[in-house]
Amino acid sequence: MSHKTKTLVAAAATIAATAANAGGHLTEVKFGTNWVAQAEHGGFYQSVADGTYEECGLSVEILPGGPQVNNRALMLAGRIDFHMGGDLLQAFSAVKEGVPVVSVAAIFQKHPQVIVAHPGEAESWDDLKDLTLLIGDNGFQSYYQWMIAAHGFTAEQREPYTFNPAPFLADKKKGMQGYLSSEPFLVEKEGGFTPNVFLIADAGYSTYATTIETMQGTIEERPEVVKCFVEGSIKGWYNYLYGDNAAANALIQEANPEMSSDKIAYAIEKMLENGIVDSGDAETMGIGVITDEKVADFYAKMVEAGVIEDTIDPTTAYNTTWVGQGLGMDLKN
Repeated sequence: MSHKTKTLVAAAATIAATAANAGGHLTEVKFGTNWVAQAEHGGFYQSVADGTYEECGLSVEILPGGPQVNNRALMLAGRIDFHMGGDLLQAFSAVKEGVPVVSVAAIFQKHPQVIVAHPGEAESWDDLKDLTLLIGDNGFQSYYQWMIAAHGFTAEQREPYTFNPAPFLADKKKGMQGYLSSEPFLVEKEGGFTPNVFLIADAGYSTYATTIETMQGTIEERPEVVKCFVEGSIKGWYNYLYGDNAAANALIQEANPEMSSDKIAYAIEKMLENGIVDSGDAETMGIGVITDEKVADFYAKMVEAGVIEDTIDPTTAYNTTWVGQGLGMDLKN
């Protein structure tokens, strides 16, 4: 998107938002997440709980995802306004398929995908090459192809992961894919030990994750709604990570009663410890930032690894109008 176009869209959004607030009217908005309620969605629940979205004119309803829920399809059908995207591969795929989905913020600067290993069996990223790795089909077709191309892992050392940790727990010579706050937590609880955890982002898998997606039509027709939701979400993430998040956590547990307080605390600790939300460009440009350089870097890596074909313009997958301006950094303690 050109600088001139971005400026016009932002100006229109500011005028419309001011008018909406003056009239005291709240616009109802639905936001679909891509999994059940958890701490990794905390900033969005924070802005519902503390009224941040309402301050700029929105009444936001969060619709949790799950194994039987496809909220992205609901957005494509016009039934919800925003969706929590997974990573840039989804965004690139949408462009290739001609689907007018646009990423307007990237909450996670690092993908929380990890490989876990038994202590003593893998003390470094390179040590993982000596293990059998349990990797699911989706992972094998995406980040594991990059691991093969960029780091010398092999297809032969991979075994399918069935999302059951038992084979890993029973065999020290196995490593296992995981989500930063999920499998390591599970291993500690069920295995009774703390695994070594390797974040693939720290090895160079440079995609964003937990993006905010909306339709191009929404950007063009309701820029004030996009502005409010993106900026409200950014503030929510600062408040959730660095402020009082009790009310947000209560909403998360109301939506997902199986989410225990200790798992929420563990997830927040790991997000902070590993810079999942607030690291890299976000430290100087603010949470949610998307840069051309980082997108181009990841796109080139995926083309080189054979994960995608070089057939699109990756800059059409996102819009940086409402991010990268340092919003909310003053909320950080």
